[in-house]
Amino acid sequence: IIKVITGVRRSGKSTLLEMYRDFLVSSGVHPSCCQYINFEDLRWESLKDYHTLYNHILENLSPNEKNYIFLDEIQIVPEFQKAINSLFLRDDVDIYITGSNAYLLSGELSTLLSGRYIELSILPLSFKEYWELVGGDKKTAFNKYYLNGGFPYAATIDNKEVRLEYFRGIFNTVLLKDIVERKRISDVKLLEDVIRFLFDNIGNIVSTKKIADTLNSNGRRTTSGTIDN
Repeated sequence: IIKVITGVRRSGKSTLLEMYRDFLVSSGVHPSCCQYINFEDLRWESLKDYHTLYNHILENLSPNEKNYIFLDEIQIVPEFQKAINSLFLRDDVDIYITGSNAYLLSGELSTLLSGRYIELSILPLSFKEYWELVGGDKKTAFNKYYLNGGFPYAATIDNKEVRLEYFRGIFNTVLLKDIVERKRISDVKLLEDVIRFLFDNIGNIVSTKKIADTLNSNGRRTTSGTIDN
């Protein structure tokens, strides 16, 4: 069955994929039987056509062996499911793919991969995992976790300004590349206002009318229907 790793950007999907591959190799699988392609790497630019990708994988299969295919950020390849579903028909291939939540939603996966998959949803670090990573006094670690969240790489950044810039990068990528691009949102400023309102009201009961009323009182003309969309 196809293994699909989904999750928010920078939650550790690529690292988990690499860990799977390294585990197989350390367990005796020959490296030539593991094909790993990260589509954010320009080296694989030519494989962003599903026909070319499919043929490349076939040409590099080790004969008479079980082959493990790792495809990172597969959503970059238009109609990738055609290559994946075709590879799935082979008995000598085991497939692992990753993609961000914005492109590989559960409902769409069931359509794209025809129920031939299991979804492994990865989240940023829990506090227990965070503490295992940073160590030290538990209370101090919790205060840092409360402030900085559980993105794995952010926990390793000591410089506050660098860490904030890293967070801004994640936010802008998720907002602009994932949400705005996917949903074709024209009023990006309104989306930012809605997000800012929700950030300020974490833990509170909210409604689209309440959000619209607050934005209108601040001089931002909108309706609850627009907020709902």
